[in-house]
Amino acid sequence: MQHGIDGRKANLAADKPDEKLIRQALAAARDTRSLAVDGGIRHDVQRFFSKEFATARAIIVADGNTFPAAGEDVLRSFTRKDHSVEKPFVFGPHVYANWQSVEELTDALRKVDAIPVAVGSGTINDLTKLASCRMGRPYMVVATAASMDGYTAYGASITRDGSKQTFDCPAPRAALADLEVIAAAPARMSASGYADLTAKCAAGGDWILADVAGEEPIDESAWRSVQGPLLDWLASPEGVAAGDPGCLRRLIYGLMMSGFVMQAMRSSRPASGAEHQFSHLWDMQHHVYNGEAPSHGFKVGIGTLASLAVYDHLLKSDLTPFDVEQAVSKWPSIETLEARITAVLGDKSLAGKAVEETRAKYISHESLRIQLTRLRDRWPGLRERLERRLPRFAETRERLRTAGCPFEPEQIGISRERLRVSFEQAWYIRRRYTVLDFVQRAGIAGSTMDVIFGDAGRWPIPAGEARA
Repeated sequence: MQHGIDGRKANLAADKPDEKLIRQALAAARDTRSLAVDGGIRHDVQRFFSKEFATARAIIVADGNTFPAAGEDVLRSFTRKDHSVEKPFVFGPHVYANWQSVEELTDALRKVDAIPVAVGSGTINDLTKLASCRMGRPYMVVATAASMDGYTAYGASITRDGSKQTFDCPAPRAALADLEVIAAAPARMSASGYADLTAKCAAGGDWILADVAGEEPIDESAWRSVQGPLLDWLASPEGVAAGDPGCLRRLIYGLMMSGFVMQAMRSSRPASGAEHQFSHLWDMQHHVYNGEAPSHGFKVGIGTLASLAVYDHLLKSDLTPFDVEQAVSKWPSIETLEARITAVLGDKSLAGKAVEETRAKYISHESLRIQLTRLRDRWPGLRERLERRLPRFAETRERLRTAGCPFEPEQIGISRERLRVSFEQAWYIRRRYTVLDFVQRAGIAGSTMDVIFGDAGRWPIPAGEARA
C-alpha cells in the first residue's frame, strides 16, 4: 500500500505521527502539495502527475545513473496510460550542479511545452528546480536516494562563477520517494542523508543561541516540526546502514520535513547553522578528496561535530562571571576584520564574499555590550536549554560511525590543522548568527580552539605539526 499524503485532503490514521506531522507541514508549505513515500512508487508516477497537472505533457529529467535505476519505469508509467510525454532529457552520469548544466537543461525545456519530472537526488533535483523556475513552470521530483534535505527546500544550490550559490526558486509541486530504489542506492547516499539530518541538532542549538542573543527569534511552529521529532528520526543509525525500509522511511520523512519547513519560512534557519558554514566554506574552496568533492551530507556531518565540540566546551564553562567590558574592548573594527579576512582566506572572490557577509552582521561596540550582557545574565537558563537539546560530541560521533558516515575530518580529506583554520574562515562567510559568532564576539574563540585541538581535546594535533 502506498502512503500518499495530500497536504490539503489527507485523512491519516492517528497512529502515524510522522505522517500527521508531514500533513501539517504540507499545509504550511508554500509550493509542495503532496508527498508519497513507498517501495515501487516509480511505477505509479503518472497518477500523481495527473493529479497535479491534469493532462499536461511531461518530460523526465534524469542522469546516466538514475534513468536506468528509476527513470525508465517512470517513463513507462506515462506510456502505459497513454499520457503525453516528451523524450527524456538525460544528463551524463557525472553531471554537476553548475550553471553550465542549468543552461543546458533550460535550453532543452525551452524547446518543449512540458512539465519536468526530476528523477534523481540532489544534483538532478536542484538543476530541474532552477531550470523549471527560469521557464516559469512547476515541476515534480521522484527521489532516488535519501541523501539530503534539499528535495523540498525553497531554492537550489548551484555553482556559478566558481562559487556555490543558492538561487531562489520554488520547491516541487509533488515529491515522491521510492524506497526500493533508495534501498538499492549506494549505502553512502543514505549515510549522507543521515549526516545531513544529524546536522539539524547543531542547527537547533544555534537557533537557541540566536534567539537568546536577540538576533533571530525561534518560530515555534517551525521548531516543533523539525526539532520535535528529530531524535526519533535519528534513532536507528544501524538501520540506515542496513537499508531497513522503516528506518529509510523515517529518514526520508525527516529530510522532507526539513524542506517543508524551509519552504514555509523562506529561510534555511530551521535546518542550517554553523555546521553548514563549514560545508559552504569547503565548497567555495573547491575541496576535493580522492578525486571528487565529498557529499554535502558528509561535509555537514563533520561540521556538526565541529559545532558540537564548541558546545561541549561551552557547556562545561561557567559564563556568569564573564567580563563583558574586556570582550568589548577587544572587539575589532570592521576595517581590522576585513584585513584579517584577506589574510586568512586569500582567494580574492571568496574574500570579497566574506567581507560582504561580515559587514552585514557586524555590530557596534555598544550593541555588542548589550548582547554579551544579555547572554551572560541568561547563561544558566541558556545552558540548561542547550544541554536538554544538544547531543554530545561523542554520542554523535558514534551515531555517524554506525550509520556509515565519516566521523573524523581526515575521512573527507580535511586535516586537523585545516579544520582549525576553518573555524575562523567559516565564521566570515555567512551573516547568520551561530555558535561561531558567540565565541568570536565573546573573545573566547582562540582559547576554545586551544581546548578542542589540544592534547586532551576532541581533535588533538600531533606534536611537531603546525598549529594555526
